[in-house]
Amino acid sequence: MATKVYDIAVKTGEYIKDGETKGRYENIGAVMKGDDGSFVILKRTFNPAGVPNPENRDTLIASLFSDKPKQQQAQVQQAPPPQQPPAQQHTATPAAAFDNFDEDVPF
Repeated sequence: MATKVYDIAVKTGEYIKDGETKGRYENIGAVMKGDDGSFVILKRTFNPAGVPNPENRDTLIASLFSDKPKQQQAQVQQAPPPQQPPAQQHTATPAAAFDNFDEDVPF
């Protein structure tokens, strides 16, 4: 059975977020590891001629990004739980009598 080792991506442009220039990437395939060795799967629709080439080079750079196990990605993406506000003390008012619906009704 083959497992994904890397995602393959090319830089297709740049954008600015919070005053910082960041790269925009398109995933074009994956590097897989199988029983007989490693192999590459590429999108059939990927056209390298569409990648920006401001320096008129004959080649392009495809970056490899490690494929993290999905469980690790989920743990990284989870935000810490929001802080609960301090518990408010209820006074003995008629409205406070309805705050606890878990108790058995005595009738």
